[in-house]
Amino acid sequence: MNVIISNVNQRMLDELNIDVIKRMNGEYDVDDIISQFQHYFFQRMILDITALKNYKDITTLQKLSIALNMDKIILLLDDSEESTSPGYLSKLISIGIYNFTKNLEGIMYLYNNPNTYRDVAQYHQLEPVVNNIVKTAEIRQKGTIVIGIKNVTKQAGATSLIYMLKKQLEKNYSILAYEIDRKDFAFFKDKNMISIQSGQLASEIIKNNKIDIILVDINNSMEAEYLVHETIYLIEPSIIKLNRLMAIDPRCFAKYKDKKVVLNKSLLTSKDVSDFEYESRLKVFFNMPPLNDRSKENPSLSDFIRKLGLSK
Repeated sequence: MNVIISNVNQRMLDELNIDVIKRMNGEYDVDDIISQFQHYFFQRMILDITALKNYKDITTLQKLSIALNMDKIILLLDDSEESTSPGYLSKLISIGIYNFTKNLEGIMYLYNNPNTYRDVAQYHQLEPVVNNIVKTAEIRQKGTIVIGIKNVTKQAGATSLIYMLKKQLEKNYSILAYEIDRKDFAFFKDKNMISIQSGQLASEIIKNNKIDIILVDINNSMEAEYLVHETIYLIEPSIIKLNRLMAIDPRCFAKYKDKKVVLNKSLLTSKDVSDFEYESRLKVFFNMPPLNDRSKENPSLSDFIRKLGLSK
């Protein structure tokens, strides 16, 4: 169930007592690792940072963070001054990498107890983002409604849902949609669906403060999740998606208690939803069936919009 990619620290990683489905040893371009593992199911990846070419350049890790789920990756740091400096660690945290360590004991701890932002917040140097804190206060004073949508299960449909929401909402509202740190919006060929980097979102929201509603495809951006007024969390309730999620993090549902949880692409009955709520200890905000993205009007989407309080 696990992947090990080693280089300088191969001997240390060979001592790990975990099930391994794939081992690689050597030095690799980040694009090669992404192409091999972007659609490859694994429980954890133990990645020796020295196996990444040009790893001292933080943009190399940023590429990895955009393409792969970093909650599943444990980064084994080396002893170089650059990659263990407070500034470098802070940059790792800024791009959503929380699971990093320098020894075998740390790997095994993170394997069983993955970090959240709270666990590494003390290493995060906030001085460079003071401007965004000011911008956030300004955003909160504007009339624009900023709604974020984030996948909980992998490929739960946030990007397509935003596209369909935008089409339906723009009949009554002025709408913009932003996608953070990815380029999938390009395939919709809509000039008002824009792909940007995480650090650009605050200024974009302020610049477009006369827009009624801004939809944000959050992806893995902690900054975007902080900037939006509310976040909708999507769970695709298929057996395989839920079991994969639970295998990765048995306590995953606790994070979304009291959040707006939507079952997306769902074929569950009302009884099934009640059973899901009981088992997960979550309250489901809406049960969204599979939608036709070519339809001009989706009744279920209209019901969802009304429940959000956005119907005119």
